[in-house]
Amino acid sequence: MPEPAQNDRLREEFNRWAEAGRGEGMEHDHLPIVLPVLDRLSLAPTDNILDVGCGAGWLARLLAEQVPEGRVVGIDISDQMIRRARRKHSELDNVMFAVGEAEEIPWDANFFDRVISVESAYYWPDPRRALREIFRVLIEGGSAWLLINYYLDNPHAHQWAEALTVPAHLLSADDWSAMFRESGFAGVQHARIPDPTPAPETYQGRWFRDAAQLRAFREQGALLVHGAKPRL
Repeated sequence: MPEPAQNDRLREEFNRWAEAGRGEGMEHDHLPIVLPVLDRLSLAPTDNILDVGCGAGWLARLLAEQVPEGRVVGIDISDQMIRRARRKHSELDNVMFAVGEAEEIPWDANFFDRVISVESAYYWPDPRRALREIFRVLIEGGSAWLLINYYLDNPHAHQWAEALTVPAHLLSADDWSAMFRESGFAGVQHARIPDPTPAPETYQGRWFRDAAQLRAFREQGALLVHGAKPRL
């Protein structure tokens, strides 16, 4: 089980992100790679969905529109993110947000039809434990979907380790797939989701060396890993 200090560091870091308004900015940054994933989910109006690492709740809002007769639950380790999500989406009747860790999901077993996590999994202190928890809360036949930009097979993201102030796992697609299978998932697959957003002519941020590297990063695409909980 993760050391409490690890989760404390994550909570403090993402509380800072929340206070700086970065949670809301995630929709702009990640929507181009998330929309193709939502198409693959093939959601039914009655589905119950868990969003792990929900941040300020932008993805939960999009999911809620697709499951008007179901429920969307967003969890995040950052209490400040959850406060912002609740305040921003208080009008949505089929969405709720709760403070929670991926390694100890605050929900009953065998409830969710889908679990999704966007740009969160590489921060989980214990990904194997988190995947076992996700498996636990899924119904039989339900599926889990992880989308991440920081992974070993895309060399144009490796330098993020120098900029991040909290530990992050730099794992390959095969590593993530193996952990899915070890956690009990069947039909595990992975794919790349390219980002079609045009790169600017010049780049002055801290995440990439220059505009050419940003362009190459987006062309490589995000890693999508998914698998299903077998039916008995």
